[in-house]
Amino acid sequence: MLSRALPRRPEARRMLIGTLLSAIGRGLTLPFLFIYLTDVRGLTDARAGLVIGWYGVVTLALSPIGGALIDRFGARRILLSGLLIEAVGTGSLALVDSTASAFGVMTLVAMGSSVIWPGQNTILASLTDADERQRVFGLNFALLNLGIGVGGLTSGAIVDTARAVTFQTIYVLDAISYLMPALILLTLPHVGHRLTAGPAGERTSAGGYLTVLRDRPFRRLVIFGLVLTTCGYAQIEVGFTAYAIRVAEVTPRVVAWALAGNTVMIVLSQLLVLRRMEGRSRTGGLAVVGGVFALAWLVLGAGGVVGPGNALVAALCVVACSAIFGFGETLLSPVMPALTNALATDALRGRYNAMSSMIFGISGVIGPVTAGPLMGAANGQIWVVTVVSGCLVASLVGLSLRRLLTPAQDGREPAIPPAAEPAPAKA
Repeated sequence: MLSRALPRRPEARRMLIGTLLSAIGRGLTLPFLFIYLTDVRGLTDARAGLVIGWYGVVTLALSPIGGALIDRFGARRILLSGLLIEAVGTGSLALVDSTASAFGVMTLVAMGSSVIWPGQNTILASLTDADERQRVFGLNFALLNLGIGVGGLTSGAIVDTARAVTFQTIYVLDAISYLMPALILLTLPHVGHRLTAGPAGERTSAGGYLTVLRDRPFRRLVIFGLVLTTCGYAQIEVGFTAYAIRVAEVTPRVVAWALAGNTVMIVLSQLLVLRRMEGRSRTGGLAVVGGVFALAWLVLGAGGVVGPGNALVAALCVVACSAIFGFGETLLSPVMPALTNALATDALRGRYNAMSSMIFGISGVIGPVTAGPLMGAANGQIWVVTVVSGCLVASLVGLSLRRLLTPAQDGREPAIPPAAEPAPAKA
């Protein structure tokens, strides 16, 4: 299954190695930014929250610019610049000593982050054929989670809030990890250039984001993504954790086990899912994702009902919710970018991928803001009903997209038709 999921071109395989290496570095620091800013650098909880929120706002604001720059100058230049900026910014976190410096450094980090994801997806799309693109994006997601898991386990054994140098070490290592995909890209001189002919200054992508937004199927895909991620991914950091601890009354250690179970589910099941999805409707897959996410939240809700009276059942429900959610992620991760790039044109591919990544940024702002008030109503049950309903609505939106797509775009037939049989010779 792994050999089948690997891309045909060696350049794409080397780009996947870069994803894994940078993900290990990301995993080193991902869970610890808030703790580092508060417990190690002395920022108040409110100021640390503002710093982290500022990062999200800047990333969201710069993503459209990043997509336009990718289309204008090529993904190679922009991605290399983004990786270098991200490395400098992440390494500089080791030197943060005040609120002002934290805001400055996180602005730098956001500048790099805003172009890395669309840049990498644009390059991967250019290095893969339409018939293998879905598998490659799924494998990329599995490697991303594998790297984050390895990095998280490693940093968990290193960091100590009483020793600032342990946090400084992991931020320096994270910075180095961002240089790895940059070095790999530098060894591939013919990869990542502009996908359309003509000089860099020529306006070959006339219309820009207006053209992207006029694409009715893609617009419907964006609506699906916003609804699903707002009621799905965006709830993990706030809604899931708050409900598990306050309503289901499990310990933080159980939440850590649940997140580990999520990663294990993704890494172990992704290749099997990729194989089963070949030749099947992508919009049908999107609808199934909404149903799986809804099931995960229902299981968590059940843990909240029985939690106060049965700690073991509550813990099992929390872990099961995270694992089921991970299975849904394995369905979504190959389909969403593959469908985005099936709809995109070469002239606007950077903008399409930037818009797709912005979905997560927008929902990342909406989700946490709405989770708090909903969690305080009816002991969290209003929150459960809302997110379950939202995921089911997303399923309906996903199904409605099918009639707007060609069978090839929907994945129901090969994107490249087989060669026609030769015509019989005339007598």
